[in-house]
This record gives sequence, structure tokens and C-alpha cells, in this order.
Amino acid sequence: MSLNPPTEHQLLVFWVGLLVILVAARLLGAVMQRIGQPAVIGELAAGLILGPSVLGKLAPDITDWLFPADDVQTGMLFTIGWLGVLFLLVSTGFETDLGLIGRLGRAAVIVSAGSLLVPAIAGFAVGWFLPMAFVGSDTERYIFALFVAAALSISSLPVIAKILGEMGLMRRNFGQLTLAAGMANDVIGWVALGLIAGLAQAGGLKLDKLAFTVVGLIVFFVVAFTVGQRVVDTALKRVRANGGDQLSGMTVVLVTTLSFGVVTQWLHVEAVLGAFIAGVILARSRFAEHELIRPLETMTAAVFAPIFFATAGLRVDLGLLADGETIMWALIVLAIASLSKFLGSILGAQLSFLPLREGAALGVGLNARGALEIVIATVGLSLGVLNDRSYTVIVLMAMATSMAAPPLLRRALSGWEGTPEERQRLDMEAQLASNIVVRGNRILIPTKGDVPSLLAAQVAGLTWPAETAVTLLTAGDASTVDVQAHRDVLFGRAVEHDIVDAPVADAVIAEAVLGYDAIVIGAPTSGETSEYVSEIMRRSPIPVVIVRGAASLNGRLPWAFARALVPVNGSKSAKPALELATQLSSNLGTQLLQLHVSPTPPTRMESLIGERGPDRARHRAILDEAASVADASGARASSILAHDPSPAAGILSTATELGADLIVMSGSSRDNAGVPAVSATIQRVLDGSDTTLVVVLVPEYDGSGASSEAH
Repeated sequence: MSLNPPTEHQLLVFWVGLLVILVAARLLGAVMQRIGQPAVIGELAAGLILGPSVLGKLAPDITDWLFPADDVQTGMLFTIGWLGVLFLLVSTGFETDLGLIGRLGRAAVIVSAGSLLVPAIAGFAVGWFLPMAFVGSDTERYIFALFVAAALSISSLPVIAKILGEMGLMRRNFGQLTLAAGMANDVIGWVALGLIAGLAQAGGLKLDKLAFTVVGLIVFFVVAFTVGQRVVDTALKRVRANGGDQLSGMTVVLVTTLSFGVVTQWLHVEAVLGAFIAGVILARSRFAEHELIRPLETMTAAVFAPIFFATAGLRVDLGLLADGETIMWALIVLAIASLSKFLGSILGAQLSFLPLREGAALGVGLNARGALEIVIATVGLSLGVLNDRSYTVIVLMAMATSMAAPPLLRRALSGWEGTPEERQRLDMEAQLASNIVVRGNRILIPTKGDVPSLLAAQVAGLTWPAETAVTLLTAGDASTVDVQAHRDVLFGRAVEHDIVDAPVADAVIAEAVLGYDAIVIGAPTSGETSEYVSEIMRRSPIPVVIVRGAASLNGRLPWAFARALVPVNGSKSAKPALELATQLSSNLGTQLLQLHVSPTPPTRMESLIGERGPDRARHRAILDEAASVADASGARASSILAHDPSPAAGILSTATELGADLIVMSGSSRDNAGVPAVSATIQRVLDGSDTTLVVVLVPEYDGSGASSEAH
């Protein structure tokens, strides 16, 4: 094997060119962001300035030195660019939620179809009638027309997501529908691009090569979403089990991306499609988290993507627009691309019985072509389907639609108000995002199939959002364990039952590191904490929720909870209990009693001036803060202020007086030395109450020695 490394001069030119491209792309990208435009516009502009359009005209000698017409030099530079687009597409795939399209149902399907079909038909017509001067050499006219149809059909999900995120519309109903349609545009567009690329590489409609590509793609998709998904799950599970080492996680991401890219390139389809599917597969894994791909996203955004888009701009020669025919067809392509996407989206919205204004906003948002259009144009140029003229037209169309989308969308959505249901959902999502325990992720319930663990499952099912999946974990001999009753009380949720041959605490901790909101444990009716629960409290990296049933239940499950008492004191340690109690009240309709116990009775003066007393105002502020959390969740809450030197006595007497059938408390699972322990207040309530108790213990403690009790 003969390896011919580049010469010293070639390396010098490469490093200088790379430095100039990166600096120019990042600077102009930052300028575009400052004026409310996507960074990709500035990155493309950097290529335009450094290429034949500007620098090539003003100082051709400098351009020729920086970017010489040398195969080795060009190959090194564009290899970096292709790595950029590969990493960009795996990041885009990671942000793609295919289930979102299904959840939005009929509207998502019809809007997606309209926003795809109308511009595809218009694009095919444009491609068919464009003069031969725009068609790549040795390319069949129908292949060129199909390529233009794919180019006009696609939307840029990254640009759409950026616009919606900046405007606070990402989780609005309209925003979800736009993302769903954008995802459909991208997925179908990439599949279509892959087929068209296969046609182009085959040199026309050659049935054997076309069949190889089409059948190969079908097999690839099936294997990727079955065997590939299991392999990725296994690899990511091992990464998390070993402590979530970032280097190992990045290795899984890169190996998956390159493997999928190799397969699609072998199928005569661009490797970027494989990278996109790799991102989707990685995101679908239950063991994935955003931190897994964040380093790659950072490097891509900071280095690889700017270099790719700048090198794409290097290949654009605006001087071609001096030709009247080119600029005329550029304007025609821009107009048809914009109008067809706009009208297709409005048509889909009308058929879905959506308001006209919402359809117009969808049309504006989906018109942003941005980054992915540049990828398509680059693929077309590399395949010879496009030439310099048609490449320039497609790139300019992508830039123009991306620049127009933000201001037009802001105008279309000015003063847009959501429905009360939508606003409540958004408030709930914001609250879940800020929660400590109830965050909507998977929960872990150790079980022997007994009543205490069944009660824990019931409380978890009544508390966590309906979409939250549950893992039931049995350690040791499971021959007599029947978890069907657990599945029944968790009705409607995704439930897994894992059996592990290991000590209970070891099994639970080994599973807990794989990504859960909390461990929910059923405790016996007696107030004593079992040895394995103490061990879990000591070692758990996530919150532990202990559920103890009332003695009066005699081993039965309660039908429901009528009144739940939650002590509040305005501290962080009380927040997890408030989270659980408000979620349960919101889901079940339980009356929520928010209790604040003041250790000192009001003075005579404070009794006379009432709300104006300084202590009274402080107590009221604590209760008002808790009430605002309940209101955001839609819970039925009442505020109670009690006075007692002992917080535990105040909690117990109020629970008895008001007939509470559930008490929810929280605190630290460890003392200041890291030893498993609960606060004195929680222990006294456990010892003195016959009511069902839920105790949330978080693996944090105040190292300063201050008390973290939840009164």
C-alpha cells in the first residue's frame, strides 16, 4: 500500500485556508445572529466573500493561493466540510421525535402532505422547463427535475426550531404542528433524495441498480429500527452503568453515525442520510440523554458546520447572476418555491379545519430551507446533477427563504394567544421542567409482588404524568412474584418487569444509574426502616420515595385519597413533597391541604393588626408561594397556618383535625456526614401517625450543618 501524504506547502495552505474560513464564518455568523437571522446566513456569506464572488474579483491572486485548484488541497478542505454536514445531520436526527407526528394525528399528516406535494409538483415542473444550461452534464432531464422537486419540497428543521425557540413557540400547539410537518418534510425529503441520488449515480433508470438501492434502503430502515436500536440501547446502557463516561458515550455516537453512513453510502445514497437515521436511533434509546450529544453539537456549531457552510458558499459565483437568464430563473425558482410551500401548507391547514391564520403561519415557518437545502445542493453538485448555475440558484433560494422566515413569522403570529387548555399545558410543562422529583421521566419500583410495593405503584401511577414509563424490579428468586396487579394499577403506562439475581440494594442502585426520576419503595406499616431501604437511601444517586400504608387499611389498597396534607416552609427541602402532592391533586382531584407550622404563637399586637404583622406576612408569603405551584398544576388547594412549638405535633394534630388520609413530606436522605437518616420531624410523624405517608428523600444535604428538615 502506497500512502502519499500532502507536502509541507500543501499543509501550510490547508491550515491557513481553514483558519481564514473558520474566523470569517464565525464572525459573520455572530453578526447575523445579532440582527435576528440564523448564523448559517453569515456562514454562507463568508464563503461568498472569500470565493469567486468577491475576493476572487478583488484579489484573485489571494484566492488562488488560499484555495488552489489542486485535487489534494480541495480534498482536504472539503473532507472537513463533509464531516461537518455528517455531524450536523446526526445532531438534527437526535432532535427529531418521530412519535410527535403520530401524536398530532390527522392535522399533522394533512399539513405535512400539503407542504410536500404542492412544492414537489411545482418543483418538478420548474426542473422540467429550466434551460439545459442549468442541468448537470450527462444528467437525464427527469433526474434533474426530480432533484429540483426534492429541493423545493424540503424544509430546514434546525432553522424552524431556532425561530420557534427564540419566539417561545416551541411547545405551543402551532409550534408542535410546525415541527411535526418539518420532521415529515425532512424524513421524506431525505428518503426521496437518497432514491434520486441512487438514480443519478446509476446514470439513469437502471432497474438492477435502482432495485439494489430501494431494497437496500428498506432493509436498512428495518434493521436500523430493530436490531440497530437494540445494539445502540445495549451500548448506551453499558455507558450509563459505568458511570456515564462522556468519552465512551461519544464513541457510541460516532461509531453509530459512521456505521450508518457507510451503509447508506454503499447503497449509492449519501452518508448524510445514514447519519440522520443514526441520530434518530440514538434519540429513541431510553438510555440516551441530551448530554450524550452535546459535545458533538458544540464542536459542530463552533467548527464543523461553519466550515461546511462557508465551503458551500465558496462554490457560489454571484457573477453568474450577471447573465439575465440566470437571474430571471433564480427569481422564478425563489417565487415558486416560496408560493408553493405557502399554498401547500394553507391547503393542508384548511383541510384539517385549522384557522387560516394558523395555516399562513405554518406556510411561513415551513418555507425556511436553510441548512438542509445547502446540503441538498452540495449533494446535487457532487453528483453532477447540478452545475454551477443551478447550484447558485438553489443556494440563493435557501438563503432568501431563511432570512425572510423570522420577520414574516413574527408578523404572522403577533398577538397570538393560546387556548386556556394550551396555556395550562404549557404551565404544567414549565413546572415539570423545574421540578426536582416529578419530571416525567421513567420511575423505578422495587417489588416482591407484595401489598406495600403495590401501594407504591398505585401512588406513583396517581402522581407521575401518564406518559411516564415504569420499571418494576425484582431481585433474587422471582418464581412466586406476580406483578399483574402492579400493571393493573399502572394502567395505560409502559411497564417493564426486570428480574435480577443480586441483593436488593445492589440491584436497585445498579438500575437507578440508568436514568430515572426516582425510586419508589413500598414500606411495611410499622415505622421501622428496613435494612435494604437504608442501604438504598445511603447509595442512591436519585430521589427515593417511601410509601407507607395506613394500619387501618389492613393490607388493602385505598380507593383514592380525599385529603392530602403537605407541610410547606418555603425551603428547597419541602419542594419535592409539594411537587408530588400537587401532581396527585391535579390528577386525582384530591383536596390539597398546604400547611405551614409556625413554631411561635402570634403576639397580642400581631393578633390585633392581623395581616400587617411581619411574621404573619412572612408566613402568608410561604403559603402564597405554595398556592401558586398548586394553581399552575390545576390542583384543588387550601392554605392553613398553624402554631405549634413542635412542627411534628402541628402536622399530626392538623391531619387528625381535618381528616387527612394522606401526608406527604420531604427532606434529605442523609445527614451532614452522609449517613442515611431522616429528619427528626419526619421520624416523629412516621412514629405518631396512622395515616398513609409518602416521604420523599433527596440525596442532598446541607454541608454547613444547617437543618434541612421539611416542617
